[in-house]
Amino acid sequence: MKIWVRRAPKMACAVATCSAVVALSACGGPGADSDDAAGAVSQFAAAMERQDAGGAAKFTTAPGQAGATLTETLQAMDAEHIDMVVQNPVEYSDGTASFALKTTWRWDKDRTYETTSSGTARHLSTGWKITWEPSVIHPGLPVGGQLREIRTDATPAPRVRSRSGKTFMYLQPVNDIILDPNQTGDVRRSVRALARTIEPIAPLITTQVISEKLAEAPGEPITAVTLRDPDMQVLQSDPKAVPGVIVRKAGMLVMKDRRLSSPLEAGLTNYWQAIRDATAGWQVQMVGPGIKPRKLAGDQGPPGPDVNTTVDQNLQLTLGDAAVEVGQPATILALDAASGAVLGMARNSYAVDRGINADTVYPVGTTLNPVLTEVERTANANQESSDSIMDRLGLGVQFTVPGASTPTADQPGVATVDFRPDGANMSMMNMGALGVALARSSMGKMTSVAPYVVKGVPTTVAGGQLGELDAATTAPILRAMTTVARSGDASDLTGAPGLKALVGTNGPQGPGWFLGLQGGKVIVIYTEGDTSGTAALQVAQKYFRIK
Repeated sequence: MKIWVRRAPKMACAVATCSAVVALSACGGPGADSDDAAGAVSQFAAAMERQDAGGAAKFTTAPGQAGATLTETLQAMDAEHIDMVVQNPVEYSDGTASFALKTTWRWDKDRTYETTSSGTARHLSTGWKITWEPSVIHPGLPVGGQLREIRTDATPAPRVRSRSGKTFMYLQPVNDIILDPNQTGDVRRSVRALARTIEPIAPLITTQVISEKLAEAPGEPITAVTLRDPDMQVLQSDPKAVPGVIVRKAGMLVMKDRRLSSPLEAGLTNYWQAIRDATAGWQVQMVGPGIKPRKLAGDQGPPGPDVNTTVDQNLQLTLGDAAVEVGQPATILALDAASGAVLGMARNSYAVDRGINADTVYPVGTTLNPVLTEVERTANANQESSDSIMDRLGLGVQFTVPGASTPTADQPGVATVDFRPDGANMSMMNMGALGVALARSSMGKMTSVAPYVVKGVPTTVAGGQLGELDAATTAPILRAMTTVARSGDASDLTGAPGLKALVGTNGPQGPGWFLGLQGGKVIVIYTEGDTSGTAALQVAQKYFRIK
């Protein structure tokens, strides 16, 4: 903190009239003498630089009011640093003083806001105090008002588009229906009332579901459901009428076609949000009771580009219909066999509850036996490691797929593989990459490629390298897959001419897998629970019947 003062001899007061002006003589700083006006103002400024609202408020004539306003502004501005310079401090012989404050608020990315305010001080029995007015913080700040720094987003917001260019996902106003157990005298009664209120549009959000959410976060507010604006019109009563319930307006990236849902939503939302974050602006506003927020400073650049994806909306609907064919967790992924483009991914409600997605690895059991047999044979014949062959087939590497990845702290990538001769764990994306590699080799394209979702944005491959494919390895695998489809476990499937498939489980409790090449597409199905191998075939049959 810096203080600019003009020193004057103490004797000046003795010869001055009652209206004489005397320059303040304190030099300021946190340890400044608060027996004069300069000391009090400097102590106030030093506390503000420390963002200590209570410490600053005690140097005012109204610590309670000042503390509340300073706290609200400091929190709402959320500055990394505050520099406050005292300017032109002048003390009058009638026990008052005047001063100015030059305040610079600083945030990351070299964002700053500078303002100059003025105030007065009075000498009271407790010493010099700043006469409290909100305008001490900023000129014109009203009683009950505050300054705030907010994020701004360019308009229009980017859209997520399908492979045909149609809108797949877009930003829409939504309503978070929040239940705060601390704001109701009877939580159980509020839970029952809220479930009844939202039943017309969200029948699956039952009393039990809401109660489970509350149990997972004891004493914390929970979001029971998020509804679009048209959904709110369907409700027969207002959720806010339920004790403890608040409705918070927000914006959310949602599916344009409400019939669609996909595990890809999380990854696409993350990618879309990264664009929004990169193009976000900022604004300092003055707000107060009964007044429209007033922009004081800020900057906003142009909107970011739309997200152009490889998703086929019609196929996505088909995948969704196939996934609900069985009453146990089932997830289905489709890729373009020639390019590795992800065409869609769907899962049923059981898989949603289990959190099954493209990121997680699962045991493949017997599914890859024909593949592992050929990998070992080729490795022995060529005197190379089986790991390098697995890598080239897309099984031994780790993918980070923009638009599909949902990184977490314990699993930063899309897929990890732990390959051992007696078993393997694979993600659905790894299985899809294998299918694409095999399909490409059957087309004479003897290189493997990484799956991708966002057009023009490459997938990161770690833990190994994709590369040249060896027909001596892939041809026997393809022949084995043809046998599985013609006379093996997948032979009962109909409506899939030219199908090549791998089918397997990891024991009676699963999981079960289906990997199919057909019609220029690679289909990966993952199921869990009893008879999961049969369930995977049921999902596959539904897909081939309605595709």
